Amino acid sequence: MALLENKVAFVSGGGSGIGRAVAEAYAREGAKVVISDINVEHGEETVKVIKDSGGEAFFVKGDSSSAIDNKRMVEVTVSKYGRLDITCNNAGMGGPAKPTGEYEPEDWDRVIALNLSGVFYACRYQLEQMEKNGGGSIVNIASIHGQVAAPLSPAYTASKHGVVGLTKNIAVEYAQKKIRCNAVGPGYIETALLKDNLNNDAMNAVAAKAPMNRLGTAEEIAELVTFLSSEKSSFTTGSYIIADGGYTAV
Repeated sequence: MALLENKVAFVSGGGSGIGRAVAEAYAREGAKVVISDINVEHGEETVKVIKDSGGEAFFVKGDSSSAIDNKRMVEVTVSKYGRLDITCNNAGMGGPAKPTGEYEPEDWDRVIALNLSGVFYACRYQLEQMEKNGGGSIVNIASIHGQVAAPLSPAYTASKHGVVGLTKNIAVEYAQKKIRCNAVGPGYIETALLKDNLNNDAMNAVAAKAPMNRLGTAEEIAELVTFLSSEKSSFTTGSYIIADGGYTAV
């Protein structure tokens, strides 16, 4: 039997990168997957990939930085499939590169709104529904920068530290309600976002930051997320699990 057979899963930022890989992994393991993204074309591409492989998926456009949209995305999921068992809150952004003393308040607000407030909004309404279900599993995508600094990215670093703290709080509050909540901290992952903004020399320099001397793949992160979403990790909650090729071990 597949790991997520008969489960209903939701993935934010599922139109590309790690989000798409997670959505595909969920579908392979038997889940019905609801994919949200601000980019309709990308989100619908993910749905097509899943359906072409024999899976079940549905797209809903949503702005993950909006409380109203997060509430609506849960409502749409339940309207479509009747419940909500698993969520991966993946949508996020990096923001501009500037030292803290030069960081514009509006840039700070924009990054925090999506990366931290957006995760809170998502969890707020997902938890409400999971209580009605009698349980569930939430995986929040943080970053290695939920533990270590990302120089010139103060808002990103602060937001990802915040996601780790929020995850732990939720885990403790809902442990006896059969709702688990964990965070994953990806290191540098080979996604279109990285490829589109860095040349080969820069990519190699980033890869060299990890003892494995390579970038991770979105699929490697998706496998970890799938494990945390399944009953294979039934005694794991409040954890912050890093997948970074050894970057933070040095």
